[in-house]
Amino acid sequence: MPLKISNHQLIRYVVGYVFIASALMKLVVTDFTGSFANFGIPYPQAAVLIIGLIELIGGISIIFNYYVKQATVLLIAIMIVAIFLTKVPALQSGLLTFAFEARLDIVMFFLLYILWSHKQ
Repeated sequence: MPLKISNHQLIRYVVGYVFIASALMKLVVTDFTGSFANFGIPYPQAAVLIIGLIELIGGISIIFNYYVKQATVLLIAIMIVAIFLTKVPALQSGLLTFAFEARLDIVMFFLLYILWSHKQ
């Protein structure tokens, strides 16, 4: 008998996975502090730690369907800031370059919105 997973569950699992993977990279790879400093983020070491923990806790919460709305609000805020800091500068190279560079961020933003707006 095949395992039945709803579309909403699948979105939760994929979004959770992406944020957990992103969080682990931030928390384990020391190079992220330099990246945050290059974007002009004050206190980059603290910012990496805080954002990494929010992504980790948020991703786990989403996967286990626990406080999903609250987690998505925080993760949407992180996505908006990430798009403005890392992707909007690509607009100088043209709209097509921006669209390519921001594709994952934009998809994640809308998947988070779907999770946030889902009635439980």
